[in-house]
This record gives sequence, structure tokens and C-alpha cells, in this order.
Amino acid sequence: MEIKTESQLRELYGFSSGRAKDKSLSDLDKHAIHFIATSSFLVMSTSNNEGKLDASPRGGAPGFVKVINKTEIVIPDAKGNNRLDSISNIVETGTIGLLFIIPGIDETLRINGQASISTDTKYLELFTSESTTPKACIVITIEELFLHCAKAFMRSRLWDEKAKIDRQSFPSMGQMLKDQLGASEAPESREDMIKRYEKDL
Repeated sequence: MEIKTESQLRELYGFSSGRAKDKSLSDLDKHAIHFIATSSFLVMSTSNNEGKLDASPRGGAPGFVKVINKTEIVIPDAKGNNRLDSISNIVETGTIGLLFIIPGIDETLRINGQASISTDTKYLELFTSESTTPKACIVITIEELFLHCAKAFMRSRLWDEKAKIDRQSFPSMGQMLKDQLGASEAPESREDMIKRYEKDL
């Protein structure tokens, strides 16, 4: 049976209760601020006016996302491939979802809110210590945040050394792109790709 309504979902799953129901906050507390300051990686979710979705990884040194106050944070738009999927969506809809991750920690921090793209110097100056100052920043006004439990990371054993695969057993990005695009030239080696990426970190 295909489930088509929320009432059908609730009949199957029921409703949240206790901490799962009550943990949502509307602004940053000391633990959320510490989580952001310690995080070196996040996944950014956006959508455009047609409902097309995008989930984009963002990373940097711990604390690369700056806390302005209890309801405002800023993410540098680091140099990428100029597809501009996420920030184009933000320009269209002004909405965003974030999942903050800390290596070695199974819990995550989720933030939902409004977002805008800014070239204001008061934001750009927050990132002058970076190797490359961003052209723009993503400014987020927080509407909802909560800590997410560890179950998904525990199931995946994400930080378990024994769960890691041999990198050499997996195709390189160059090989995968060559196959997907039907390119005739030799694929870029993993080593050459890393050297090229390192110039823009």
C-alpha cells in the first residue's frame, strides 16, 4: 500500500513524545553554540521555487561557521565549481536546512531557517584568516534547531576504523567521471586531483 496522507503515516508510526517532541528550540543555547564551534563539516539542504532539492557538503576548520548571536549564523561560501546550486536556491526561496557534524561524535545538530546571500564586509571580514576570502557569505536566521540522536551514525559505524574500506578498491573520481561522461581521454589520477583541489582549499 502506498501511503499518501499524514494521517496514514501517523497511524503507522504514531506521534513523538517526551524529549523527541520537546527538544526543538528557536535560538542557540550554549550547547548548540559549542556544537557549531567544534564542527568542521555540515550538509546544507535547499530548494528552489519549483521544489527542486539540493544537499551540499560544506567544510572547514572547526568553527568555520560563525555565530553572530543567538538567532544568526554565517557560513562562508568557499570556492567551488561555480554550479551555484545551493546559493541559487537560497536566492529563489530564502530557506535552508543544516546538519552539523563533528568527526567522532555520533550526535548531530539540525538547524532550519531563513537564508540570504551577502557580500557585506561585516560578514566577509569574519573570514579574512582563511586562505581565500569568500566572495559571499550565507547568512542564516534560525527558526528551529535541535540535537539529533546517534542511531544513524551508530548503525552506519561511520567513525569505526573497521568499517572503512580500502580506498584503492574504490574507483577514483576521475575514473567515475570518465565513465559517466563517456570521455575519451585518460582519467585524472587521484593524486593529481588532490593536488589540484589543494590549490583552492
